[in-house]
Amino acid sequence: MAKPSVLVTGGAGYLGSIMVPELLNAGYRVTVLDNFMFRQSPLNHLCVNPDFDVQRGDARDEAVLRPLIKNADYVIPLAALVGAPLCSIDQPGAIGINRDAVVTLTRNLSKDQRILMPITNSGYGIGEKDKFCTEETPLRPISLYGRTKVEAEQAALERGNAISFRLATVFGMAPRLRLDLLVNDFVYRAVFDRAVVLFEPHFKRNFIHVRDVTRAFLHGMSNFETMRDQAYNVGLSDANLSKQELCERIKRHLPAFVFPEAPVGEDPDKRDYIVSNAKIEATGFQPAFSLDAGIQELIKGYRMIRNSLYGNV
Repeated sequence: MAKPSVLVTGGAGYLGSIMVPELLNAGYRVTVLDNFMFRQSPLNHLCVNPDFDVQRGDARDEAVLRPLIKNADYVIPLAALVGAPLCSIDQPGAIGINRDAVVTLTRNLSKDQRILMPITNSGYGIGEKDKFCTEETPLRPISLYGRTKVEAEQAALERGNAISFRLATVFGMAPRLRLDLLVNDFVYRAVFDRAVVLFEPHFKRNFIHVRDVTRAFLHGMSNFETMRDQAYNVGLSDANLSKQELCERIKRHLPAFVFPEAPVGEDPDKRDYIVSNAKIEATGFQPAFSLDAGIQELIKGYRMIRNSLYGNV
């Protein structure tokens, strides 16, 4: 019996550098499409694996996509310009990659092919005080990044035979690291600067380890028929934290870390919400990596990394 096949667009990025090896370990054949815009090479060690293939190309290019999706049982469209700052710098690119490339996929896939769609729970925008955002909460994205990902989710779910994962802010070490994510950034500053100035430190969001993102996708693939055509929040239920609370957690591991509040100014990122992950937990999924474990992991990683190569902006 042939192994099921997966096409991962953007598979050489932060999420993909963890996900692709785990998909191979789980018995899938995996093809990666990536434009390698950050000149990264986190998948080099996989080339020896006969179940791995890789193509350099643009996920927006229909002529490139068609032959790659022809034999794919699953498609995971990780290709994206991720984060509000990068999307603001390249607005046409954000619309074209984050939304339009997904619409192109939906137009070219057969009804039997399955999509596992990553979006962001930043689509909730500004939540109501002390009220958890569930999958039924109206989506009110406040950035171009959030809007394009919400529109991509809508396209995937309307097409059907899809699962959407609304990811909390991701953290943790990966072969293709990102330093611009909040936990990764604050731990980096705590290690090297021993300080960060907080703007609007009461703003809250949810967090999830990068390896738990992969575990959620594998869980969705194993339980596709019962989870299909729905959206699921994916985060740590004990990590709905403000920036102030996050810094206090980091300080447990790095006692010299200080984080004064800025006397003037404001955070351009206005996201502020808490999230319920009860729906995916009810399917049997539980995260395996705590915030504290991720902080410890990052501290070890930053002993090796001392530059901004791994930022998205």
